[in-house]
Amino acid sequence: MADVVPNKPTEGLPARVSYLFMLGTLVLVGCLHLATPLLVALFAYLALSILHLKRRLGKWLTVALFVVLVSAVTYGLGFFVNDTMRALPDIADKAIPSVIQWAREYQIELPFTDYDSLKDLASDTVKGQVNYLGNVARFARGATAQFLFVVVGCVVAISIFLNPRLELDREKHAVRNNLYSLCCDQIAKRFELLYRSFAMVIGAQITISAINTVFTAIFVLAVGLPYAVVVIGVTFLCGLVPVLGNLVSNTVIVGIGFTVSPRMAFAALVFLVVIHKLEYFLNSKIIGQRIRNPLWLTLLALVLGERLLGLPGMVLAPVVLHYLKVEASSIELKPPLDPPASPV
Repeated sequence: MADVVPNKPTEGLPARVSYLFMLGTLVLVGCLHLATPLLVALFAYLALSILHLKRRLGKWLTVALFVVLVSAVTYGLGFFVNDTMRALPDIADKAIPSVIQWAREYQIELPFTDYDSLKDLASDTVKGQVNYLGNVARFARGATAQFLFVVVGCVVAISIFLNPRLELDREKHAVRNNLYSLCCDQIAKRFELLYRSFAMVIGAQITISAINTVFTAIFVLAVGLPYAVVVIGVTFLCGLVPVLGNLVSNTVIVGIGFTVSPRMAFAALVFLVVIHKLEYFLNSKIIGQRIRNPLWLTLLALVLGERLLGLPGMVLAPVVLHYLKVEASSIELKPPLDPPASPV
């Protein structure tokens, strides 16, 4: 088996410790379901870096601007979600009669007759499968935990942005090149490469969501679908969440199509099926070109990420894939020695 070439930057005990540390970190993220704070920290640090680079502000002014922008975005999202939630019952009240009439024409029995009965059906289904109060309590605890993860991720990103040093008292060590200091240097390199991979890949993911939103906006405006703002906003926001986000946006768009006519709903469904079926390959193609990996390997990473960590895992999967490639590409191996020639 080939050996690692000695005296290389990646060779030595500190580098080996840093690789084990990064491996342990990724394993803990998967086992403890900590993908959300990791993603938030990476997103927040990326935003801080962009603001600091573009605005050329001091670090504290950059942090202040970041906090203001996060507050504004949070308020805007809250306003949009509140406005959308108000529109959804109106959309349902208009769409459900059209759905019922269409089902009767094709002799399809539906378990609901209006919006209220649909809500009752959903409630009864939940109660029949699991205790309702317990489910609500678990949902509340999960939402609270995710909110705390978001806060922790932002605080971690701000702390690293203000002082990225992993070791704060290096000058006080009696031995300059001690094991702890050298391990800190190598661990910092590992995380720097992970962040660079994230910054490279996330641009492609945002591009995919933007392309999806543009095509949807063209379709909505071309056919005159009502609630255009809701449709476009939901498509962009849900497009940032793979699979589940597309399911939610598709349901809303088809439901709005039924407020016009079953034919409009069918046209919207056909459009969405074509776009979102191709989006999986578009996703892999764009990200695959950005990180220069085969299409099948990127698809496999997306599937494994979703199975291991859910939706955050799908976002992290291409990032980790690119990171592993960069790390492995930086290690040079010594070619195997030729076997000794056998005596004649």
